[in-house]
Amino acid sequence: MEEPTGRHGLKVTTLGRTDLEVTPVGLGLAAIGRPAYITLGRDDDLGEDRDVAAMRDRTWAVLDAAREAGVRHVDAARSYGRAEEFLAGWLAARGVAPGELTVSSKWGYEYVGGWRLDAERHEVKDLSAERLRRQFGETRALLGDHLSLYQIHSATVESGVFDDEEVLDGLRALRAEGVAVGLSTTGPRQADAVDRAVATGLFDTVQSTWNLLERSAGDALARAHAAGLGVIVKEGVANGRLTARAAPGPLAAAARERGVTPDAVALAAVLARPWAGVVLSGAASAGQLRDNLAAVDVAWDDDLEERLAGLTEDPGAYWDRRAALAWS
Repeated sequence: MEEPTGRHGLKVTTLGRTDLEVTPVGLGLAAIGRPAYITLGRDDDLGEDRDVAAMRDRTWAVLDAAREAGVRHVDAARSYGRAEEFLAGWLAARGVAPGELTVSSKWGYEYVGGWRLDAERHEVKDLSAERLRRQFGETRALLGDHLSLYQIHSATVESGVFDDEEVLDGLRALRAEGVAVGLSTTGPRQADAVDRAVATGLFDTVQSTWNLLERSAGDALARAHAAGLGVIVKEGVANGRLTARAAPGPLAAAARERGVTPDAVALAAVLARPWAGVVLSGAASAGQLRDNLAAVDVAWDDDLEERLAGLTEDPGAYWDRRAALAWS
């Protein structure tokens, strides 16, 4: 099924073998559900007022802009501070019916930052079956029937989660109840995790990092797509490194020539991949979301592909640099 919707003429498609409806650009709430995150320029984006009420208002404003534009997919996680809570409140206040939006969330990390910018740790990872059961209950209590996709947060081969039959049985039970199951990936061995997920035959979707700097998961994501999984791309602007604040020269020049911002070109690169089902915007404001949505109107061509191919970094170096980003 495919139809135009929203002011940007966004197309609605189904995600992989699921019946979940998405648009090319979705909205991820990692940057606005908690006061600190690893995105460049957050002091400029958010200022000093980051109490719960201010962040809730900001989240609602971005959600309003996304809905008005026709965006159909919103992604949260248990570790995104109060993102699920903010989303649940907005869904109720705006009278959004279950199924009007594809709402996804993730389990495995727990937010421990205490709503502080200077917290020693902001999240703790645990991919155990006990955490799956507890966090799914917490997510369901907030999002209810709006939840349509539940994902392992940052699944890796070395974590052992693909060999944990108790976890896999728990995910199978969710799937039998009508909740699609997926995973997100992280690190220089994303491709290995994607291939393991495909081999299980269990997962409906995969959410991975792919951008002009970090392309190493591309072939594995193509294989996942061919196997019927829906592919969701996160970090398309590399935590701010592919925005106007830090865009490499070739990207900045290409954006100027096309009359858009660098982030729009960076997200257009994702949308040009035949395996990409949806790319998540991590916008912290309605204005940033509008800039991101311009990606759907950027005509990707061989010239852009050739000019920007040289931006690709060694995966290990890319992930080391990401790990060094400060929470701010």
